[in-house]
This record gives sequence, structure tokens and C-alpha cells, in this order.
Amino acid sequence: MDSVVYRFSRGDKDAFEMIYDKYWNKVYHFARLWLKDDYEVEEIIQETFIKLWELRGRIDPERNMDGLLFIIIRNLIFNRKRHSLNEELYKRYLTATEESLDDMQEKIEAKDTESYISNLVQLLPPQQKLTFLLSRRDGLSNAEIAKKLNISQRGVERNLYLAMRFIRKNLPLFIIFLRSPIYLQ
Repeated sequence: MDSVVYRFSRGDKDAFEMIYDKYWNKVYHFARLWLKDDYEVEEIIQETFIKLWELRGRIDPERNMDGLLFIIIRNLIFNRKRHSLNEELYKRYLTATEESLDDMQEKIEAKDTESYISNLVQLLPPQQKLTFLLSRRDGLSNAEIAKKLNISQRGVERNLYLAMRFIRKNLPLFIIFLRSPIYLQ
């Protein structure tokens, strides 16, 4: 085999084919130890022999071809694994970042919506405004509001109904504004 390696190191394609035929099985089994996907195994084998061909001019015919092929395939597999791991970590990072941005956007939108609703509440007539604030902000029941404002429970219900109708009527415009491309920039 030494003369074959010597011929190969000088660029002899027939010698390369002989080396390929002799070592393909060893390269395959080593790749199979590390890689489970058939496609990846085939790619690594091909890359190994391509790399061997590229290195042919620097090969010492006195050195062990098994060792050289082992080093080449090991490095290719480890580089692939490292790249795959980095890619997976990057994908996880992107997913986490997107989720974080989505959460942040939702918080901003919620805060903006809350602020907008507060502005809408300020536009309500005084009695509706006070009734709404006692109900939503202070958490009082309709009966407690009626007693506090010295009006009937029916009056409280009417004020809440009118306040909510006004807010619901004006809120969709704000939601459309929130979703517009101008706001998102």
C-alpha cells in the first residue's frame, strides 16, 4: 500500500480510488458511531475523501493512512456537531427573544390601552365617571355605589351601562391604531 499512498500523494487518481475502496468501510463505520442520519453519514464520508484529496500533496507516504483518515473524519464530525449545537442555541435564543419581544409588546399595548381607557373615562359625564371609577377602580358593588352616591341601584346600573357603551364604542378605533404599522415602528 505504501507505493499506492506515494502515487496518491503525487495526484494519481487510480491510487486515490484504491485508497477509497480500501478505507471506505472503516470511514463509514466510524461515521456511523457518531451520526445516526444516513444522509449525514454519506455527506461526512464524501467530505472526508474530498479533504483527503485536497491534502494529497502534503501526505507523507511513510505515515499511517488510518490515522490521517481518522483525524480528518473526527474533525469534520466535531465541526458539524459544534455547528449544529451553535445553530440550536441560536434558534433557542431567537425564540426566547421573540417571546420576550411579544411579551413586551403586549405589556406596552396593555399599558397604552389602559391609558386610553383612562382618557375615555375622563370624557364621561361626571355621574357616569364616578360610578365607573367606584365600580372598576375601587371594586364596589352596585349596592355600595348606590348608597355612597345616594342614587338607586337601577341608576348605578344605567350609569355603568352608558359608561361601558361609550368606552366600547371608542375602543375599537384605538385597537385599530395599535395594530397600524405607524404605531408599531
